[in-house]
Amino acid sequence: MSDAYEPLRAKMVREQLMARHIDDERVLKAMYTVPRHLFVHPDFQKNAYEDRPLPIGNDQTISQPFMVALMTQLLELTGGEKVLDIGTGSGYQAAVLAEIASVVYSIERHESLARQALHRLRELDYDNVEVLVGDGTQGLPSRAPFDGILVAATGPIIPGPLRTQMADGARMVLPVGEGEDQNLMRVWRDGNRWEVEKILRVRFVPLLGRFGFVED
Repeated sequence: MSDAYEPLRAKMVREQLMARHIDDERVLKAMYTVPRHLFVHPDFQKNAYEDRPLPIGNDQTISQPFMVALMTQLLELTGGEKVLDIGTGSGYQAAVLAEIASVVYSIERHESLARQALHRLRELDYDNVEVLVGDGTQGLPSRAPFDGILVAATGPIIPGPLRTQMADGARMVLPVGEGEDQNLMRVWRDGNRWEVEKILRVRFVPLLGRFGFVED
């Protein structure tokens, strides 16, 4: 994909990702391929490849490139997987996942964001992404089990429905905690056992829903 932003994407991959131990070739290729500037408001396109989150409306943000890459790498996708993406936002994370996985189901609470994200993804020919409006904390039982689950908002606990919708051997990556006390976690499912690994401290918007935080 050749465009005016291609040098900035290449610099992002080199300086923000490879320099910080993002070494999965599939992830690096996806991050280089997806045009992040098309997933932000035109006023912020000049900042699209900077190492920071950006506002996308409805008090939501598009995560910094490093966090998108890290969370994707932690899923350890090899291609062909069915992935659940909670918190569609602009659709950027779903697009990155779609570059690797076979199919991505993405759930967004805000209908306006979901509608915009779906339009953007279709314009970019991401036909393997399905965007739905709903409570992401309840997952998507009708499409379960999933080979990977990624949650882009922080909840007080790991939602039980998401655990049960993981396929055997699947991984889930999500932040857990509140305010300044948030940690990125990776969950593995091994039969009827779920192992949890703490990765690093993070800062995400709240995960609202039945198995998340209650909306004020």
